[in-house]
Amino acid sequence: MNISPSILLIYTGGTIGMIKDFDTGALVAFDFDELLLNIPELKQLDCSIETISFEKPIDSSDMDVGRWKELGDVINSNYEKYDGFVVLHGSDTMSYTASAVSFMFENLAKPIIFTGSQLPIGDLRTDAKENLITAVQIAALQEKGKPVITEVGLYFEYKLLRANRTTKINAEHFEAFQSLNYPSLVESGVHLKVNTSFLRAVNRRKKMEYHTHFNNDILIIKMFPGINENILRSIFALETIKGIVLETYGSGNTTTQKWFITMISDIIQKGIPIVNVTQCIGGSVEMGKYDTSIALKKAGVISGKDITTEAAVAKLMYLLGENLPLKVLKTIYETSLRGEMSEN
Repeated sequence: MNISPSILLIYTGGTIGMIKDFDTGALVAFDFDELLLNIPELKQLDCSIETISFEKPIDSSDMDVGRWKELGDVINSNYEKYDGFVVLHGSDTMSYTASAVSFMFENLAKPIIFTGSQLPIGDLRTDAKENLITAVQIAALQEKGKPVITEVGLYFEYKLLRANRTTKINAEHFEAFQSLNYPSLVESGVHLKVNTSFLRAVNRRKKMEYHTHFNNDILIIKMFPGINENILRSIFALETIKGIVLETYGSGNTTTQKWFITMISDIIQKGIPIVNVTQCIGGSVEMGKYDTSIALKKAGVISGKDITTEAAVAKLMYLLGENLPLKVLKTIYETSLRGEMSEN
């Protein structure tokens, strides 16, 4: 006898969880305990759905490391009970949270699918219903009794993307997210098209391991023409800094002024890792390709390759929490752990 997959739907907050009160016209929080009553289409899916909400649902702008752990704990404590998980989350910081969750769950053998919407679930033209229904359907996909998706994904506007490859690129269009450096995992049309060759393979002999040790004593520094030496020196002098993500130009280039290169070198000499990521939403860091990045490579700057800023932040927090020696951290950082960067 075939047993229908069981899915846990977790609501953290965000636009998708709002519905219009037709008496007042105001948007009010959606009662996810009545999910099936309000979205009867879900009953047509061959799976059982249970729901749980954050005690105090939040706007995703208020998401932080503590709430990442709160979400991770919900998934971890229910990991054996359910076949898949769908996380409803505000879109503004969804790529950050989803990337962090990908590092929290090592040897993941079940789907964790993030989704949300640009319009509230109670809006006439909402994208929430399609995103939610298809995210649940994808989380419930099985082959020979095993989940098809065994990684953290982000579903939005007819595409499932690898979560730690995504960036929010539009605040207005329904197609809010893109993954320019990695193809879609699933495409939703008349049928669901699973791009099997792009899925992460799972070693089912290895046990899932749950990690929550994030160190958020980090900075993002974005390069811009005319970056100020005195301001940067003051920032870098902070003793609490444990890591830096440096958003550089193009394929990893920065100013070659001596003061800047010296400052970068001095920080690394103190044992503080600096990760080089590109400001471009597509493409990769290639340190040494141009003269402007040769000095960074010599100084020991870590190449973020084609990682997104969102995943770079989560990965740096995760590895800093491991308390690794700088050389070891550099080696591991430049290695793909959850499919977040290309190997070459």
